[in-house]
Amino acid sequence: MIILFSAIIKKVIFDFDNNADTKDWIVVNDVVMGGKSLGYFKVNNLGHGLFEGSISLENNGGFSSVHYRFDKMEVKEFTKVIIRLKGDGKNYQFRVKSNSNDYYSYIKPFTTTGVWENIEIPLKDMYPSFRGRRLEHPNFSKDYIEEIAFLIANGKNEHFKLLLDKIALE
Repeated sequence: MIILFSAIIKKVIFDFDNNADTKDWIVVNDVVMGGKSLGYFKVNNLGHGLFEGSISLENNGGFSSVHYRFDKMEVKEFTKVIIRLKGDGKNYQFRVKSNSNDYYSYIKPFTTTGVWENIEIPLKDMYPSFRGRRLEHPNFSKDYIEEIAFLIANGKNEHFKLLLDKIALE
């Protein structure tokens, strides 16, 4: 079944196609702390962002992420992020930063179904977290964002594959 992206969308954060410039999409794996997980990101031959790899718990590892930084984008008139994606049935986190220099992110876990779907993430439901720990700060209520990310960290050795089509504010 094909579900069309909502016509209500007001601001596109990123729209993947074969000509998409993805040089600002950066993969960060647990190797930064001694782990052995491996993830990579590219645009596949169908024009979708492809975040794929394998998670290893070896050496206290266990995560892979892909981050996209951009010029400060006003979000105060929007209530949610809509992500058109196709996952592999695994759990992921969607993350935002209102300032790319913040040490913490606002996160919202989501589960994929293995088919193309629109994931809706209410901004007000995104909670602050740092290194897997929820912080004692209010949920997201900022006026701007300048970084988004996807992270997989399910506490087990596993392969993963996440296809991205469009990320937008509504």
